[in-house]
Amino acid sequence: MSDNNTNKSWRHKLHEILYEADTPNGKVFNIVLFIVIIASIVFVMLESVESIDSKYHKFLDSAEWVITILFSLEYVARIITVKKPLKYAFSFFGIIDLLSTIPKYLSFFFIGSQSLVALRALRLLRVFRILKLARYIGESTNLTRAMKASRAKISVFILFVFILCIILGTIMYLIESGQDSGFTSIPRSVYWAIVTLTTVGYGDIAPVSALGQLISSFIMLMGYAILAVPTGIVSAEVVRINKHNVHTNTQSCPYCMTENHRDDAEYCHSCGNKLNE
Repeated sequence: MSDNNTNKSWRHKLHEILYEADTPNGKVFNIVLFIVIIASIVFVMLESVESIDSKYHKFLDSAEWVITILFSLEYVARIITVKKPLKYAFSFFGIIDLLSTIPKYLSFFFIGSQSLVALRALRLLRVFRILKLARYIGESTNLTRAMKASRAKISVFILFVFILCIILGTIMYLIESGQDSGFTSIPRSVYWAIVTLTTVGYGDIAPVSALGQLISSFIMLMGYAILAVPTGIVSAEVVRINKHNVHTNTQSCPYCMTENHRDDAEYCHSCGNKLNE
C-alpha cells in the first residue's frame, strides 16, 4: 500500500512539473525548457553556416547530443506520467516532441557518402522544436478560438478577393495584352493582380499604358484596405472571447490530456475524471 502511494506521489509531482505551468516547480521547468529550445534552434541555425560549423563542429555536435538527450528524457517523462500514454504520443505536441528528438538518433542509420544528403534533410526536422514554444504562449488558446470562430467570415472574404483578382486580371489583360508588358494570358494577369493586391510587388510584370498604370495604382491602394479586413475580423473575435472568458489555468488532465480548466475545477470538463490537486 505504501509503495502504491509512493508511486502515485512521484508521478503526481512529475505531472505537476511537466503539465502545470502555474505551479512554482512547473514555472521553473518551463523557463529552463524554453531556454533549451531557444538554444537548440540557435545551434541548428549556426550549424547551417559553413564557416561557423567548420570551426565549432565538435562543440555544436556535443551540444546537440546533450539537448537531444534532455528532450528524450522529457518525452519519456511526459508519457509515463499520464494515464493514457498513446493519447499523448499521438497528440499534436507529442508528435512535435518526437519529430524534434529523433533526427539525431537517425544519424546512426545513415552511414556513407550516398546518405549524407538525406541526413542533412532529416537534421532539418530539428526546427520542429520551435513549435514546442507554443506551450509557453498563454494567449495562443484565445487566438486559436478566435480564428476558428471567424473562419467562415475569412473564407468568404478570401473567396471575394480571389474573384476580384480574376476580374482585375482579366481587365488588365484586355488593356495590356498588345503592349508587350508581360500580360500574355489571363492566368498570368491574375497572378499579377494577386501580387499587386497583396502589396508584394515582385516587378516581373508591369503595365506600360497610362490606363493600365492608373488601374494598377488603384489596386495598390485598395490592397492596403483589403489586408486590414481579416485582421479586424480576428481582432473582433479576440475581444469578444476575452470579454466572456473565464480565467483558466495550465493544468492538463492526466487521463485525456484536455487543457483549459477553470481555476476552481476539480474534475476534467472533457472526461469527468478527477484532476490533480
